[in-house]
Amino acid sequence: MSSRFAPRSTPTRTTVRGGETATPHPRPHQPTTGKTRTWPPPYPLNLGLTLGPLRRGPADPTFRVTPDGSAWRASRTPEGPGTLRVAQRGDTVEAEAWGPGATWLLDQLPQLLGESDAPEDFTPRHRLLAATAHRRPGLRLIRTGLVLESLIPSILEQKVTTDEAYRAWRLLVRKYGEPAPGQAPAQLRLHVMPDPRTWTLIPSWEWHKAGVDNKRASTILRAARVAARLEEAAAMAPPQAQARLELIPGIGPWTSAETIQRSNGAPDAVTVGDLHLPGIIGYALAGDRTANDEAMLALLEPYAGQRHRAARLILLSGRTPPRRKPGMPKFDIAKL
Repeated sequence: MSSRFAPRSTPTRTTVRGGETATPHPRPHQPTTGKTRTWPPPYPLNLGLTLGPLRRGPADPTFRVTPDGSAWRASRTPEGPGTLRVAQRGDTVEAEAWGPGATWLLDQLPQLLGESDAPEDFTPRHRLLAATAHRRPGLRLIRTGLVLESLIPSILEQKVTTDEAYRAWRLLVRKYGEPAPGQAPAQLRLHVMPDPRTWTLIPSWEWHKAGVDNKRASTILRAARVAARLEEAAAMAPPQAQARLELIPGIGPWTSAETIQRSNGAPDAVTVGDLHLPGIIGYALAGDRTANDEAMLALLEPYAGQRHRAARLILLSGRTPPRRKPGMPKFDIAKL
């Protein structure tokens, strides 16, 4: 492959958005009092690439990567709060979990790490995609089976910069969530996001202090009030799952796609309505940095059924149009 498609040595905003999280070289970990599971994935697996989309910024209170190569995440499962530690040791994945949701998290481990994904269904038709797929054979699309934990941060990311959205998520989860179960997670300051009822009880001034406008806050409140119905979407086919989410005013195709990419492992869920993605894909595949949603979908048509995977590979390739103007300005409503 041509060297012009070689990956960059340092992460860019685009590769971060593509879901790449650096994981240190694994070192021995001393198990504590949690429940454990060992699972040998029957396919190449890159833990950082696979779990990367779950991380909402470097200070995400629900996600941590530790120097021993472990990825930690705190979740609110159907059985209650739980903490999961995952590490890759050679060809084996070691997992440990704590809390009422521990058994559920361990049972879901293969799905979380892409067991239901089918990358063999993807046929690259562009040199850039072929090169990126070849260099990243361990990329698997996750399936968390949990809707609200991806839906709420996606709503927070509507129409604002990623830094603003990450800050809002961090502040709200730390203040209204609860410490993750387990002694080690407490030392890491991991938090489980608030339960649906707690989201509905957050005062308006706290949304304001977190920089969340009334439109996004109201959307989250509407979603939290029907949380049980929305969680059912995790067991639906992706188109039906998106339709279920979009019944909520304030949730459109952008937000529903960003959610089910994580909760349902949807390989064809394209994020439309994005400020930057059409130009990135247009530039990467056709040299057209001015591409709109219609042009982007036309370029991705050869990958029907796997369009989300194609978009992720493009984001991970680092091939982005040169910047010609400042990015979206930040506007902190908490200062008003």
